[in-house]
Amino acid sequence: MPTPSKKEPKIWPFIPLRAYPGRQAIRLALLVWSLVLSGCNIRAGNLQKPPNIIVFLVDDMGWQDTSVPFWTQPTPFNTRYRTPNMERLAREGMKFTNAYATPVCTPTRVSLLTGMNATRHRVTNWTSPNRNTNTDYPDSSPNPVNWNINGFSPVAGVDRTVYATPLPAILNANGYYTIHCGKAHFGSAGTPGSNPINMGFRVNIAGSEIGHPASYLGTDNYDRPINGKPNRNAVPGLDAYHGTNTFLTDALTREALKALEPPLKQEQPFFLYMAHYAVHTPIMADQRFVDKYRQMGLGNTEANYASLVEGMDKSLGDILQFLDDHKLADNTIILFMSDNGGLSTSPLRGGQAHTQNLPLRAGKGSVYEGGIREPMLVRWPGVVKPGSIANQYLLIDDFFPTILQMAAVQSPKLIQPVDGKSFMPLLKNPNWSDPSRLLIWHHPNRWIAEEGPALAWASACRQGDWKLVYHHKTGKLELYNLKNDIGEQHDLSARKPHQLARLAMLFTEQLQKLGAQMPTCKPNGQPVRWPSEVLSMPK
Repeated sequence: MPTPSKKEPKIWPFIPLRAYPGRQAIRLALLVWSLVLSGCNIRAGNLQKPPNIIVFLVDDMGWQDTSVPFWTQPTPFNTRYRTPNMERLAREGMKFTNAYATPVCTPTRVSLLTGMNATRHRVTNWTSPNRNTNTDYPDSSPNPVNWNINGFSPVAGVDRTVYATPLPAILNANGYYTIHCGKAHFGSAGTPGSNPINMGFRVNIAGSEIGHPASYLGTDNYDRPINGKPNRNAVPGLDAYHGTNTFLTDALTREALKALEPPLKQEQPFFLYMAHYAVHTPIMADQRFVDKYRQMGLGNTEANYASLVEGMDKSLGDILQFLDDHKLADNTIILFMSDNGGLSTSPLRGGQAHTQNLPLRAGKGSVYEGGIREPMLVRWPGVVKPGSIANQYLLIDDFFPTILQMAAVQSPKLIQPVDGKSFMPLLKNPNWSDPSRLLIWHHPNRWIAEEGPALAWASACRQGDWKLVYHHKTGKLELYNLKNDIGEQHDLSARKPHQLARLAMLFTEQLQKLGAQMPTCKPNGQPVRWPSEVLSMPK
């Protein structure tokens, strides 16, 4: 079991000190502590025991990848997947039908840790494990933007990173025992952001710069060597399970529960960031669950995928059982979320491309609903009404201020401005509503080779039931009413010109306020127009 970093002679548990010249990482981590401690309100004299907080983050899980219906009616996908522990969480907590993340993983994770919108922090695509490597797929036009390709850094001066005060460092400074388990993917190798310990986590289990596992199998050592050398995406730090039949999801869950023992003995509140690698590719069968899906008639890929989903749900159930067994449930908040929409590209998924998230359009990488709308649940006994449903829309940026408020951290000293808004009012009243709020997504990148439905060079905003989608390459603006058209099939831009113009103006103002990077066109180098400028062009 990993132990707190202060007892380790290296950046625990995976990266030796010699990997950072001059012990740079230790000095940088100490700088983080000094910055945070100098500005944070350390809890003192508070007689009320602070709540434990668990963020249960799933990788690439779509809005429909569950037996919990998040739409107004169950769908065929809700009958396919078996997620009884999500069902329990929905019964005992609040279901959010309009929760959003970013189109791809790293931007979401950086927003969660900083409270910044991806437009502002400029980590707008997934980060490569290799430093200074742009993951944008080459395009004939437009030119890529100068985004922060090395991700997030808790210290200043690291090239092509965003510098900010991370959430776990603040919680750690305010008395929380902070644990990271699973996928990190905050920054590239060789940068401080690649190691969760530098973010303020006291314990790091299996987190590094990688974005997906080489293998989910213990018999593979969670690795798939290439030419006799370890795979770049080998999962680190789980040597105890090498050569066993322990599936990765289960190994992470076991280690997370072990890591909770020290704070329980010390009667200290804990923050567990449980970030599964599942259900990201490679789509491998979890043998504990796959047979039932094959017997349902699903093809190999989709049966494997469903088994990954159920394995993830089993992990949630094991954590819920642990809380029950240790009489922790009444004082533990659980926030369940996914980092982006479900994968829908072919041939990685079975079936017709971009149908895996229906009724939502498209999937991972897209600013259409299938790429950004997520299954979200929150259980907080005594605060959240069991079985409640919240329809107010919110964004992953909102987790940062909300979690700080949950932990009663007041006026922490932050380097960054916070774009997120606390959804505490919604937790206390599921009918709370703010239809005037404007959400934005900005993805000036080409995620993969495919240029499918808004998978590249696109931005979007939502206010109330109205959503605007902007395609950078073509200059096309689309307008949808999500209340009447959740699948974004009926573009109303021609029929609602005043609504389009109003939203385009608000969108442009917000993009400019946050310092949005717009691509430039080849070969003349002219920047892509702002949404409101497109409308002012002569027809």
